[in-house]
Amino acid sequence: MKTNTVKLGVNIDHIATLRQARRDVYPDPVAAAQVCRQAGAGLIVCHLRQDRRHIQDADLFKLCALKGETHLEMATVPEIVALALRARPDSVCIVPESAREVTTQGGLNLKTQSQAVGHAIARLKRAGIEVSLFIDPEAASVRMAKSLGADVVELCTAAYAEAEGKSRCSAELERLELAGYLADEMGLGLHAGHGLDYHNVRPVARIPRLGVLNIGFSIIARAVFVGLKTAVLEMKLLLS
Repeated sequence: MKTNTVKLGVNIDHIATLRQARRDVYPDPVAAAQVCRQAGAGLIVCHLRQDRRHIQDADLFKLCALKGETHLEMATVPEIVALALRARPDSVCIVPESAREVTTQGGLNLKTQSQAVGHAIARLKRAGIEVSLFIDPEAASVRMAKSLGADVVELCTAAYAEAEGKSRCSAELERLELAGYLADEMGLGLHAGHGLDYHNVRPVARIPRLGVLNIGFSIIARAVFVGLKTAVLEMKLLLS
């Protein structure tokens, strides 16, 4: 029987999205983080975007002051890198970011962004912050992540989550598994996430050497009906 070692990272961005809809003080993402941790979340994930559409600077500092792991998603924008260095999350994931996107559209293009990504990695690692790169499950991206000095790769699961039909779904799962094997061979930590929900998460959770699954929207959407604690507990059960 498989012994589950996969941590659940709960992304609380959309708690802040709801708050920002009224520019109010609640629902408070910091309070949400505490509920998620009580329900067994291994780490709290947030994305501080340039447009501040959900998480705000003050949220990041408060989350980093809490007990437990805080994981920051961020672009290589100097302002955001500087804030990360001040707030000192336990780890960060460098992600691509576009002003017009509804959500992250895919992994980093490391061929065109290598200089900015490498510079950000170096600054963050000097401060003792673990750095992961959000990449598509491709061998070239895994190798480049290693060469740039990343500690971890987070494989984008969007293509798997959006795949239609068993054969396409199986093919995308195999891509994830192969990229995961390569990452492990190269000494990189392995995370995954994007588009995962209560119906498709189990096969991904069984990928060998996977350390963390970062999931947000589906948990927060489920919480509308069953409450946040129950939504987190239900997801954790699927990872076991």
